[in-house]
Amino acid sequence: MFEHDDHPHPPKRPGLIARLRGNFLAGLIVVAPIGLTLWLIWTVVGWIDSWVWPFVPDAWHPEALVNWALGYPETPVKVNVRGIGVIVFLLFTVLVGWMAKGILGRSLLHWGENLVDRMPVVRSIYSGAKQIAETVFSQRETSFEKACLVEYPRRGIWAIAFISTGAKGEIAAGIPVDEEKVSVFLPTTPNPTSGFLLFVPKSDVIELEMSVEDAAKLVISAGLVYPNGKDPSEPPALAAQ
Repeated sequence: MFEHDDHPHPPKRPGLIARLRGNFLAGLIVVAPIGLTLWLIWTVVGWIDSWVWPFVPDAWHPEALVNWALGYPETPVKVNVRGIGVIVFLLFTVLVGWMAKGILGRSLLHWGENLVDRMPVVRSIYSGAKQIAETVFSQRETSFEKACLVEYPRRGIWAIAFISTGAKGEIAAGIPVDEEKVSVFLPTTPNPTSGFLLFVPKSDVIELEMSVEDAAKLVISAGLVYPNGKDPSEPPALAAQ
């Protein structure tokens, strides 16, 4: 007769290599975003400095000011203050914006744009850059209304999209559907800044409870980050209760 062991054996403890690998991956999840963010900030600040300093007189550079304050010592002091160029750029941009809001500034800007409109190649570059800047930096409350699901690229396959506005004018009149039409932006993964503009009947759109920000996270992460991590089947509003 064999005696049955009623006490289950404890789970095997992972080895040293497995524990080190787990700790390394856990640390990497913490360190990588912080390091990448700091590296990007350091790189962008250095790039702006290198672009701004050539326009600043040499006598106003930090190194020249420090040596002037020390009475020009025999061994000049080397100074590399990263970020001063960013401050100069911010002050210059604020000054330009303040001038552009005035009557004189608007007149000069209008005159300059009329001059650019007469230059074939420069006109296209300036027009595109201006549209991008107005879209990115505009302070107007223009944003997507809601996140939604639409069938794309064919029936039976659903994709996340963002409702922008209702279809109007020639677009609404040209679509042979008797119901209300809406315009939706369907982003690509993992880069949601590119995508497709679709005009669809409102009945073909399924509005989602999740916010636009949560839907964007879902698109960027390729479906790995859901708004409600505990129970993705429930809307975020219900899960928070």
